[in-house]
Amino acid sequence: MSSVIVIGGGPAGMMSAIKAAEEGNAVTLIEKNEKLGKKLYITGKGRCNVTNYKDISDFFDNIPGNPSFLYSSLYTYTNLDVMNFFQSEGVDLKVERGDRVFPKSDKSSDIIRVFEKKLKKNNVKILLNTVVDDIEYNDGIVKSVILKGGKKIKGDYYIIATGGISYPQTGSTGDGYKFAKKAGHTIISPRAALTSITVEEQWVKELSGLSLKNVELSLKHKNKVIYKGFGEMLFTHFGISGPIVLTASRLVHDFDELTASINLKPALDRNNLDKRIQKDFAKYVNKDFKNSLCDLLPKKIIDIVIRLSNIDENKKVNSITKNERNNIIDVIQNFTLKVSGVRPIAEAIITAGGVNTKEIDPSTMQSKFISNLYFAGEVIDVDANTGGFNLQIAYSTGFLAGSNIEKR
Repeated sequence: MSSVIVIGGGPAGMMSAIKAAEEGNAVTLIEKNEKLGKKLYITGKGRCNVTNYKDISDFFDNIPGNPSFLYSSLYTYTNLDVMNFFQSEGVDLKVERGDRVFPKSDKSSDIIRVFEKKLKKNNVKILLNTVVDDIEYNDGIVKSVILKGGKKIKGDYYIIATGGISYPQTGSTGDGYKFAKKAGHTIISPRAALTSITVEEQWVKELSGLSLKNVELSLKHKNKVIYKGFGEMLFTHFGISGPIVLTASRLVHDFDELTASINLKPALDRNNLDKRIQKDFAKYVNKDFKNSLCDLLPKKIIDIVIRLSNIDENKKVNSITKNERNNIIDVIQNFTLKVSGVRPIAEAIITAGGVNTKEIDPSTMQSKFISNLYFAGEVIDVDANTGGFNLQIAYSTGFLAGSNIEKR
């Protein structure tokens, strides 16, 4: 029996602790917060998007951050394995739009309760409100973890599952980067992923709170489309957010001079949109232009569309020309914003960057530098789109790390 120290009580840490214990090891799980899974409580707006029901082969198209590194972990412990893990403990699951999997209760606490039950069943020692200040290395192995206050805890093997640096109020403060760097690992610069995009236009504040469904978002770099997504988004006082924006946000770090183009009516081609506008104009033929778009667009965005079309809002509908209609169509199908950046990483759902994947064995999650050190979860330089993919990465890498601890 080996003694295993797991640092971090999030999904990756809990899964690795459970698996290491099931393999017959004596496991200690160290968590700086007052409870386990603090970030899990807020995922999926408190409902916990457990995983995704897509075929596991389709996951890699939703992982922009080093997908090939994750082949072993995702195929070793799949989304179906995760669903069975929770269902076997009495948690009913449901599949929603985009193949997102949630507990039927819509309570993240049900998911965390399963982890706690499994940890207890496997006699994992849990140290809450316990901060690891440092890790002691000597002769190419980890000798101990040093807690705040100076106490040392020794083990045979160590798993770092401390998360990234997004949502620091949940305990993700980049501790694992410090520990890994001291062990000789390279840290790929952490940056915000799955976050809101900021724009230059000040008038966007007028749209704050407006949610749009079934729209198409394109990110363009020098008129070349680098991202296209369809779905939901919303306007904020600083720019845009929502599912399709969060997915696009990762690219903002890689390009300058980006524009965001929103097609407000992607289901209609240019010709059919023109016919629709003419139909509305016929209905409101004697109205002012500003009162003619209420059937086509949300009320909150009409003033902005009119302003961008350069048509007098008080002009009578019956006097609007074909060229002016074309202007309206241009605005509706290419509602353009200049991207200025993204929100601070502390507000991001996840962190891109972290421990260099080239320095970790993808089949075991073992450090290539320190023989008794393993990594799991967001501390590694891997990240995915929204939809349960990031949590799946946490479970799969945690499972692999925990199951590959060598027995003594």
